[in-house]
Amino acid sequence: MVEEPPKPLVKSVLNMNLPPKIRVGRGFSIGELKEVGLTVKDARKLGLKIDLNRRSKHEFNIEALKGYLEKLKK
Repeated sequence: MVEEPPKPLVKSVLNMNLPPKIRVGRGFSIGELKEVGLTVKDARKLGLKIDLNRRSKHEFNIEALKGYLEKLKK
């Protein structure tokens, strides 16, 4: 069975007085891809969504990408 790519998660700030909510985003940031050693071209070949406008790097996305790449290598 083919492994489904992970969903990119982002923090949405609705109100500065409340903690941010986590939701599914448009794609992974370039910084997150670089942390796991992927280029934009390689990520697209793997079927990952990429958000070129996003600048943030979230650790939970980096861990999801690392886990996905480990499963692909098996």
